[in-house]
Amino acid sequence: MDHQYQELESRRSGSFGRLSHASSSRRRSFSISFTSSAQNDDAVESESVSEAGDIGDRALHSNRISESGRSHFSLDNAAENGIVVPIPEDTSPAFPVTPLALENISPLSVDAIIQSGEKKKDEKEVPWLLEYITCLLSLAVFGILGVLARYCLQKLFGPEVVGATSDGSYMYLDLPSNMVGSFLMGWLGVVFKGDILKVSDQLAIGLTTGFLGSLTTFSGWNQKMLDLSVEGRWVFAVLGILIGLFLVSYSIIFGIETAKGFKWLYRRSKMRSVCGISSCFRACISNKYHCALTFMVMLLLMLGLLWGIFGSLEKDEFNTGSSEAQLFLACIVGPFGVWIRWFLARLNGRGLGKNGMVKWMPFGTLAANVLAACVMAALATLKKAVKTTSCNTIASGIQFGLLGCLSTVSTFIAEFHAMRESTHPWRAYAYAAITFTISFALGTLIYSVPVWARGYN
Repeated sequence: MDHQYQELESRRSGSFGRLSHASSSRRRSFSISFTSSAQNDDAVESESVSEAGDIGDRALHSNRISESGRSHFSLDNAAENGIVVPIPEDTSPAFPVTPLALENISPLSVDAIIQSGEKKKDEKEVPWLLEYITCLLSLAVFGILGVLARYCLQKLFGPEVVGATSDGSYMYLDLPSNMVGSFLMGWLGVVFKGDILKVSDQLAIGLTTGFLGSLTTFSGWNQKMLDLSVEGRWVFAVLGILIGLFLVSYSIIFGIETAKGFKWLYRRSKMRSVCGISSCFRACISNKYHCALTFMVMLLLMLGLLWGIFGSLEKDEFNTGSSEAQLFLACIVGPFGVWIRWFLARLNGRGLGKNGMVKWMPFGTLAANVLAACVMAALATLKKAVKTTSCNTIASGIQFGLLGCLSTVSTFIAEFHAMRESTHPWRAYAYAAITFTISFALGTLIYSVPVWARGYN
């Protein structure tokens, strides 16, 4: 009897041990799956916030999500990756479709989605070279328009008209254009960019990277703060950075909220039938090759016309050394700054090294802003050292055009906003601190130290 009781107890203990081992294994599997999922989600988020503003020529011929190369975590590919996924007892969908979610779908995108299944089999494919050339032309034309808009805003809010900004104040001359560009970034670069992409990738890139990137300038902002520090106005320099960052960051928020409100009104109005946007979308989507070719020819003619006009005006005004002569030269060299920034933007979301460390840092935008700030400081030093009309015109034209278009606040603030809205908001402030610290420190070595040492006025 005792022997049978001991055997029964040993069986029970063995069964309990097996159950405990199975339970422990299951918990370890759950833990591994949750850890893998968390790590994958963090990697996806890090790459997304870094690509929030621009990804350069990687954006061509694909959308931002599929082209970024991310491996989306799902139940379908989890087994292939060898990840154990716990199956919840509740079989209801984790993300049910609600009327509120359906309301967030853009009405502009519905027509494009409907037309996606109506493509003709014999539709002519758009050559990659045609897309690339069209994109470069779009960046150039919209970049020149951004330079002109920045000049007009600078004059409007400057001492000559409104008097809200000046060179000797923390309300620097380019603050209005940076705020307006950040506001429009909320419209064209966040809320409505997906709808614009469905019409034309080149148009979306031209509006955001070309126009808004050239309308705003980080190098001009940094140089004005360096000018204040050289004069000993350190408090104004610090206030210029902090207040400027505050204003542009809330400008993009205001832009996003107003754009959402407009979209809400658009859905509930008859503007779609009045404006004929649906038919325009259908025409562009069903005849992409002809639309791209026509768009390229139009942009080529516009760029040639703009360069011809500003080249002729620059020839007449160069010797005067006026601000108009600097503007005309800026419009000529501005597209080259846009192109360089667009090429550097492909570094966003890549990280460092083969493993892609620090993917959340937009190294392309960071490199463009720091490079432009350093060259801007060098040219400012050159102007103080040479002091001739020709040197001042050339250097100022390159500063306002090439370097103003090479650096950007709209893309920078879009990335800053995306980081602040992510699960790691500290990254936004780290990104801003790194950008300003490196730019200001190098600018001090290149510009402030020579001015102090040489005693330039």
